[in-house]
Amino acid sequence: MARVVSRDGTSIVYERVGDGPVVVLVGGGLDDGTENGPLAQELAEDFTAVNYARRGRAGSGDVQPYALEREIEDLAALIDAVGGPAHLFGASSGGALALEAAAAGLPIGKLAVFEVPYAVGGPAVEAWQAYVTQLRAALADGRRDEAVKLFMRLAGVSEQDIAGAESSPMWSPLLELAHTLAYDAACLGDGPPPAARLATITQPTLALTGSGVDPHMAGLQSDFFSGAADAIAACVARAERRVVEVREHTVNAKALAPVLTDFFRS
Repeated sequence: MARVVSRDGTSIVYERVGDGPVVVLVGGGLDDGTENGPLAQELAEDFTAVNYARRGRAGSGDVQPYALEREIEDLAALIDAVGGPAHLFGASSGGALALEAAAAGLPIGKLAVFEVPYAVGGPAVEAWQAYVTQLRAALADGRRDEAVKLFMRLAGVSEQDIAGAESSPMWSPLLELAHTLAYDAACLGDGPPPAARLATITQPTLALTGSGVDPHMAGLQSDFFSGAADAIAACVARAERRVVEVREHTVNAKALAPVLTDFFRS
């Protein structure tokens, strides 16, 4: 693992594998960088794949106060350290961060995002804004377990599956990341796609979704991610919309790597 120091002094850890054009991988909610690890290995056959732990996660620092602009500065420092410009891939809320970085003018070649959870439509927006209010209260009170449960409920996870997770070895690592749910919320803003900012993105952009709802997120509307991806594609001038034959919301390296390789090489 290597480190780069962001503008505010936060130390960001990252791993660099492979050789070729640089692709930086941006993780989503309750992920410390582990989820994109297998994808980095797949992309390393054609690219320099850079997988990092966002601030507040794993070995990365967490200088306060937090702001979305600080996460964009983290990406800027990372791209500079690995010899940018770089392509970006963002998964879930990490896709929202990648889109914000492109809108902010970072030296990005191409941009691909997978299932960005923007809220499209009145009920989804209302659910998102209620979640953010409840999340802030839970974190302010130190109720990290409640914060994680709120997130899982928003993501359509059943109470039975939440209880199963709570009694499993995975629960403790999730609690360690609970505070970063506020960071993901900041990346997603008010909920709907930020149309005006997305319209400023000039890079070729690939908006990806899976072919169906993840069985572990069955409580979501069937078009939740596809509606958000369609909205992204409508806002970004050089956007392409594609569906990958996967159902899981977590990154499927074997399925995504060929699609990303074709996109970034074209």
